[in-house]
Amino acid sequence: MSRVNLNTELAPAASQDLLKQIHQAFGATPNMFKAVANSPAALNSMWNSFGALGGGSIGAKLGEQIAVAIANRNRCEYCLAAHTVLGKKAGASADEMGDAQVGRAADSKTAAALAFALKVVNERAQVTSNDVAALREAGFTDEHIVEIMAHVALNLITNYVNVAFDVPVDFPKISLRD
Repeated sequence: MSRVNLNTELAPAASQDLLKQIHQAFGATPNMFKAVANSPAALNSMWNSFGALGGGSIGAKLGEQIAVAIANRNRCEYCLAAHTVLGKKAGASADEMGDAQVGRAADSKTAAALAFALKVVNERAQVTSNDVAALREAGFTDEHIVEIMAHVALNLITNYVNVAFDVPVDFPKISLRD
């Protein structure tokens, strides 16, 4: 049971227009957005971040692979389930999403991005010049590298919201992996 309100009718008036957009985009209102809607500022920030990054330079598929790796690392069952569905919609196979969940990928460029993202999470952003150079060697530009970091940051907030507030998973469940 969620630790915060999930009834959209009780969400502030300033959240209602965004909740309608979210409902239209998904065909339903995911529980995570119901929880975040308690703060219009937080909902606006999160929704706009998803929109901006969804149209970014690294592509939706890699963004979703990063999301499942971080969700698994942070033991966020909600984000793992949601981003697995979204990753498949972005063109990833079930195997690719399963591999990404544990920080692996068949292609070296995706593997480099996942390794970097997980190092950022595990080491609280204490990365080195060599870590950034490895991304460049894999074919990423500074634009891509900064965007990977933005995906990490967005996924941290969504993981923390869902775990801290015990938001019920409303996507097909995916098991966490070690």
